[in-house]
Amino acid sequence: MSLFQPRRLRKIVLEMAYAGSTVHIGCAFSIIEILAVLYRSHLNLGNGKPESPGRDYLVLSKGHGVMAQYACLRELGWLTDADIQNYFSNGTILKGLSDAHIPGLEVTSGSLGHGLSVGVGLALGAKRQQTGQRCFAIVGDGEINEGAIWEGLMFASHFELDNLLVIVDENGYQAMGKTTEVMALGNIADKFRAFGFETRDVDGHDEVALDTTIRELVQIHSNKPRAIVAHTVKGKGVSFMEGDNRWHYTRLTPESYDAAIAELDSPELEVVR
Repeated sequence: MSLFQPRRLRKIVLEMAYAGSTVHIGCAFSIIEILAVLYRSHLNLGNGKPESPGRDYLVLSKGHGVMAQYACLRELGWLTDADIQNYFSNGTILKGLSDAHIPGLEVTSGSLGHGLSVGVGLALGAKRQQTGQRCFAIVGDGEINEGAIWEGLMFASHFELDNLLVIVDENGYQAMGKTTEVMALGNIADKFRAFGFETRDVDGHDEVALDTTIRELVQIHSNKPRAIVAHTVKGKGVSFMEGDNRWHYTRLTPESYDAAIAELDSPELEVVR
């Protein structure tokens, strides 16, 4: 079986959330395909170890979606089954937000708007040192309410960081409601273009489209930084979580855990989707 299969990654996220009686399932599910395609096909992992000095950077600026990245690190063998099963237990190294102390995570994020600036700095350093490394930064659509995001984008454009690819997880929600109600964003892709980014829109759950779009942007001859606006569904993959913002903070019960796992195990899932 090939690595980074979205159904399996979602099951790992559920296992962690249930074991730790913790939250942020919906916002982890919306980035599963994005992370799967990046880890499977686009991230240069150097010698295959998290400490590899030449590997590409993956910055999860929307750090509350970190369970999705933990699931990918488990697939790589950078985390163990015990790490997953003991999530949020006493003595665990894994926290509910991205933490740079975890091998394979580049940034301590969760204070939204900050992670992208770290990614911009990593891209600048790699470009000046001519290491050939790229930086892929994932931000949330609610997160880009923060002014620091736009300062980082201006910096990236000014310094022509063509080794930076920002991916916006546009799932239409943030913690307290719909983005259109909390702070309307308008056309996000047009905003990125206005800030000097080579920008594309894509279905954030279509792995083929994601792969094609990332490959196109990475290979394009331009001194501009790159951006993808990935249109996603919060809670994608489990029908009773999809588009339901309560799953930003709702914890799994034995019943909802079993129902979610059963749905992901269903052979009809591919047909229904």
